Amino acid sequence: METSKSATGIILLQAKLAARMSRKISNHLSLHGVSLTEYLALHYIASAGQPEISRIFLAENLEMSASGVTRLLAPMEKNNLVERIRNPRDARQSQVRLTGPGKQVYQEASVSFQDTANDMIGGLPDETADALHTWFKQMLR
Repeated sequence: METSKSATGIILLQAKLAARMSRKISNHLSLHGVSLTEYLALHYIASAGQPEISRIFLAENLEMSASGVTRLLAPMEKNNLVERIRNPRDARQSQVRLTGPGKQVYQEASVSFQDTANDMIGGLPDETADALHTWFKQMLR
């Protein structure tokens, strides 16, 4: 099925590509016992530049609701990947941080993530990669 170069056609192609990339990366991350969304949560926590981040910060970065993040974190906490630090005065202000095992899983899964990403798009010419990076950043504003 041929898609047009219209805005709708571009979005349809992007959605199909995103699904394909997500499936491929998810298959490799499953070897580490995490889903793509769980890996992204680990990534945002590990990359925040501080040991703990707010659930709201995580929700914004994952493009999820606060309740969706709570549901995401529950099994991750049970599996000892993350630890929630509750605010005794306001449950909405809880923080989250990686545990020791969470840091290890994140580091190991990152190798698989990077290898898979490089397999998928590592061969793009620099100009194309730069243009895509710029476009994605503009679309996320």
